[in-house]
Amino acid sequence: MVTKTKVQAIDCRHFIGGQYVEIEEGKSFENINPATEEVLGLVAEGGKAEVDLAVKAARKALKGPWKDATLEERSKILRKVGDLILERQEELARLECLDTGKPLSLTNTIDIPRAAYNFHHFADYIISVGTEAYQQEDRNALHYSVRKPVGVVGIIKPWNLPLLLLTWKLAPALGMGNTAVIKPAEWTPMTATVLMEILKDAGVPDGVVNLVHGFGPNSAGGAISEHPDVDAISFIGEPSTGSAIMKAGAATLKKLSFELGGKNPNIIFADADLDEVVETTIRSSFINQGQVCLCGSRIYVERPAYEAFLEKFVAKTKELTVGKPFEEGTNVGSLVSKEHYERVLSYVEIAREEGGTFLTGGNRPKGLEKGYYLEPTIITGLDRNSRCVREEIFGPVVTVVPFDTEEEVIEQANDTHYGLSASIWTNDVRRAHRVAHQIEAGMVWVNTWFLRDLRTPFGGMKHSGIGRTGGMHSIDFYSELSNITIKL
Repeated sequence: MVTKTKVQAIDCRHFIGGQYVEIEEGKSFENINPATEEVLGLVAEGGKAEVDLAVKAARKALKGPWKDATLEERSKILRKVGDLILERQEELARLECLDTGKPLSLTNTIDIPRAAYNFHHFADYIISVGTEAYQQEDRNALHYSVRKPVGVVGIIKPWNLPLLLLTWKLAPALGMGNTAVIKPAEWTPMTATVLMEILKDAGVPDGVVNLVHGFGPNSAGGAISEHPDVDAISFIGEPSTGSAIMKAGAATLKKLSFELGGKNPNIIFADADLDEVVETTIRSSFINQGQVCLCGSRIYVERPAYEAFLEKFVAKTKELTVGKPFEEGTNVGSLVSKEHYERVLSYVEIAREEGGTFLTGGNRPKGLEKGYYLEPTIITGLDRNSRCVREEIFGPVVTVVPFDTEEEVIEQANDTHYGLSASIWTNDVRRAHRVAHQIEAGMVWVNTWFLRDLRTPFGGMKHSGIGRTGGMHSIDFYSELSNITIKL
């Protein structure tokens, strides 16, 4: 059964100073549906001039009504934004589906509800946050701290979870009284464009949030990174881009928050419940076509359970349906773009050249001649120094490696430039704690994967990022503390 697309794609315009800006002739690019390779519409292409207008609007808004809004007033606006996202859930879910190629079932149950929850969560959280106060009796003084906005925040967002990850950054930024200039990923511009209308309807004053479409270097992204009046940059993407943003922002000492790549280990000990492990590992390997920075793409299995795990894992993987995003029953959609598709395919070829054994996948699914589709792929037999084992593929491709000892798997798990997340599967509570403490990652899950509480720190070590978000960590990044001392 095919579910018809009820929502039409839109042309994506800049949003500056509370108004959509018409697309100028010669300053646009095509938005391509990755599932069909058809043109969805036009996207405005901005650069230094457009970013400068957006930053000026954001700077002006810092001194306008937004400056005088109380914490409670901002909280009510955040809650209203979340409510309006849910009211337009079907529309947003379908636009996200058209842009990304992921299954509608995913955008409708995860992407859009979580985008709304990001606003609802921070609407509640910001009014519960306190600051420090100290009475210094020997000096007869009182010290207390107040929070102030950082200023104009540049938000450069990724394409894999476009609205979800944008709202994850924007909600706390607005909650702390900042203004923002956003650059969506060029491959997935539609839901960010619609969000501007939602923000306006929720009562966000003109100029507080601005949107400039475009590309990275020598385009909108580069202009935001270099702009002297942008006070902070929040970026989610790959490490090389993070490095370029850091260099561009160094001259003006911008505050930085980076969530970068991951090559995450999934460590399975023989005493784990293999049925539970396989059920979750299917998700952690292939959800969103493997285009999640937290995916457990390096799977390590203790040797006594290795063959049994592979038998169950391969069988379950073959049950997944690769199909068109709007078709019922689709588990795996298309990759996000031709460029990214070709990059993932290049790693499949590297694995073949390096002598990998393909237990399933590695090819375009039959019957899907158009679109950027790849079968979920499981590879064994690769050396630990293989590029497919060491480098982030960011697609539906995983490697499986046996191990014999705890020390061996810890050493291999940490043998990477990345340090974002890890999963450990064992019913031995002492081993769980012992191994978790030795894994070099910002987030370690035991007997689960991607179980999040938005109050907890989110972020990575090494090349996986700078700083943490979530709860107080988001509040700290999007605010500046000013200490006031009163001599009594």
